[in-house]
Amino acid sequence: MKVLKFGGSSVANSQNIEKVISIVKNASKDSRVAVVVSAFGKTTDSLIKGAQLAAQKNDDYKNELSSIEKHHLATIKELIPVGKQSQVITYAKQLLNQLETIYEGCYLLQELTPKTLAKISSFGELLSSFIIAKAANEFFETAYKDSRELLVASDHYLSAQVNFASTEKNFQEYFKSTDSKVTFLPGFIARTPEGKTTTLGRGGSDYTAAIIAASVEAENLQIWTDVNGLYTANPRIVKQASKIPHISYQEAMELSHFGAKVIYPPTIQPVLEKEIPIYIKNTFQPEDEGTLITKKSAQNKPVQGISHVENISLVTIEGVGMVGIPGFSKRLFEALSLHQINIILITQASSELSICIAIDDHNADKAKEIIDEVFEYEIQLKKVKPVSIEKGMCIIALVGDSMKNHQGLSGKMFSSLGKNNVNIRAIAQGASEKNISAVIDQKDAKKALNTLHERFFEERIKQLNLFVTGVGNVGERFLNQIQQQTFYLRENLKLNIRVIGISNSRTMVFNEDGIDLSGWKELLSKGEKASLDGFHKRASSINMRNSVFVDNTANQQVSEMYEAYLRQNIGVVTCNKIACASNLENYKTLKRVSRKYSTPFLFETNVGAGLPIIDTLKNLIASGDRVHKIQAVLSGSLNFIFNNFNDETTFHDVVAQAQEEGYTEPDPKIDLSGVDVARKILILARESGYDLELEDIDNKSFLTEESLSTTENESFYKSLTTHELHFQQIFREANDQNCRLKYVAEFTDGNANVGLQHIPSDHPFYNLEGSDNIVLFYTDRYAQQPLIIKGAGAGAEVTASGIFADVIRIGNV
Repeated sequence: MKVLKFGGSSVANSQNIEKVISIVKNASKDSRVAVVVSAFGKTTDSLIKGAQLAAQKNDDYKNELSSIEKHHLATIKELIPVGKQSQVITYAKQLLNQLETIYEGCYLLQELTPKTLAKISSFGELLSSFIIAKAANEFFETAYKDSRELLVASDHYLSAQVNFASTEKNFQEYFKSTDSKVTFLPGFIARTPEGKTTTLGRGGSDYTAAIIAASVEAENLQIWTDVNGLYTANPRIVKQASKIPHISYQEAMELSHFGAKVIYPPTIQPVLEKEIPIYIKNTFQPEDEGTLITKKSAQNKPVQGISHVENISLVTIEGVGMVGIPGFSKRLFEALSLHQINIILITQASSELSICIAIDDHNADKAKEIIDEVFEYEIQLKKVKPVSIEKGMCIIALVGDSMKNHQGLSGKMFSSLGKNNVNIRAIAQGASEKNISAVIDQKDAKKALNTLHERFFEERIKQLNLFVTGVGNVGERFLNQIQQQTFYLRENLKLNIRVIGISNSRTMVFNEDGIDLSGWKELLSKGEKASLDGFHKRASSINMRNSVFVDNTANQQVSEMYEAYLRQNIGVVTCNKIACASNLENYKTLKRVSRKYSTPFLFETNVGAGLPIIDTLKNLIASGDRVHKIQAVLSGSLNFIFNNFNDETTFHDVVAQAQEEGYTEPDPKIDLSGVDVARKILILARESGYDLELEDIDNKSFLTEESLSTTENESFYKSLTTHELHFQQIFREANDQNCRLKYVAEFTDGNANVGLQHIPSDHPFYNLEGSDNIVLFYTDRYAQQPLIIKGAGAGAEVTASGIFADVIRIGNV
């Protein structure tokens, strides 16, 4: 014999019920079948809402009753031929008339007792099971049996305790006496020894099916729902969650206890002792194999799944008066038990100074009142502090039978959460080591679940979630490079890089599932109004693991947001030099915050675009080397300009060409004034361990005072034309000495300067072509022959590739 149970979503409407009937028909071909059904989808909620409205003397209860009646009568008419509807409609109306009478009683008395609520709640299953049984009878012979005639339970009306001895005997005798191959029964409901209607509580229909399966020692128990089985995590929260093909009873109970709503913990207990297999199947994809639950899993994975429970409060009682006092815990737990408050998690320090318990949020205030009253004397003597409550928490749990055989799982769990700034408030682990639980802030639940799933299930593929601001020359190419390299990164580096947010100065757009980079321009054009604070708030509220803010601008206000991102555990990658070249205290603060929160702050492209200058310097310092001198050509734009400027060109035209080809900043005066180069040598000096301010750098500008005093590009370019003779004179002086003009940055033992120099033909800088950069590091180890880094140092493509490289560095950590 097989026992099949169908949940509310499986019987929500006539189309779904037809699928149920087809599944039952196939199952009954080679076996007798008991079919347990829930109420039609959302019917139980409507029944309870109607009862509450009636007890409040609110006439809207009639609307709920009318809605319930319409839905059930319409379903009868859709499923059963016209000539055979009368019996079913008559039965349904009898039940609905009884329901109306009970509602009227609640309305008059303004009272709703647990006993009455249990009676009202039973109507959903009574209606659905009878209707479906009669509909199925059109295709094959069926029987209908009211579960209350067989299932005996206590008078705790909303969560009754089953009398297994009487119940098993009743089911065994019934199924021996009937010849019907298919029997339909309502789930959830039972009767007291006195014959009153009672209910089995949350998950009651699953429980009913399990009780029947255990009573008749069924071949298997099948739970039919709207998903393909148990998953490694909630697929609505963790998109990469995968179905678990085979799992043990103990693992299933642990997962279900911590929020896996496909199956409820009491369901497993009746069939566990008799080792009856449970299948979790999908009504809408019946061909899928689903999840098999047995005594032992065939899989040998240390972690089978990750689950969580939301809306938790952490209740803490602490004080020196608890230490070494027998019976203290007994008083605490007994007081809560007497008031029907369920404890979900317990943890106690070995010092006995505190006990933490996790309970449902809605019980928190009541629990505080009860505990403070129980320990009133100790609180007055200040031996115990008043109870503290932290609401809005969440429990996450790793589950697996084999966890005890694998070392370091706790370390991996907590280090992964720590790296993503998920603070753990309490930890619990049983001696069986089938479960490791932690209490965290509920706002971190999604990030925590995705972080742990990536760590334990996703073939070591690390997901990075980017929030990109600035989509001009560099930003556009950066997004194009990500799109182009998506497959390569996933296959070769095990990185899945997604862009979650994009912003320019006008609009911003977000998609938690990742923005389609093939159409980002159109999406951004239709986005919401942009603001720096708004972009930061959205990135923070989305709260994804491995989040990175990417700044492709040269904007000071954007750079002032870095600390806020870092404090939210959102990494920062930037080509914007302003932050690292700002006042020394701000630079040190950013580095300190980055270390404190273990959040990456990378700015390789601040110097040399895509060249590995800063990374090389960091490695020198980290390995114990000391920098004494730096000589460098650090402006690709100035190198391009002076490589192309001569007596046959105008300085204005060469600068305009450099800007057009993307070599200069949006404001070219930043490059030509030497400020940009000064910032770069300042950053290198600071990364070498020297405390310098921008004002400490001697900037020998070659521009005229008029050019330096301009405030916008048009007047700047006009000044270049006005002083063309000045620039030609600079060229002639170098050319007459057979030298080339290079804008050179120098740093020697704490002193730095930048300026235009005449470079002779035997100097390493002489043959520096195009927009190339070159850096010479003189250190303890490279005292005579410097360490030289040379290559393209400007341009949107190479700068974008440098930013991309920093992002990949974060992914490889």
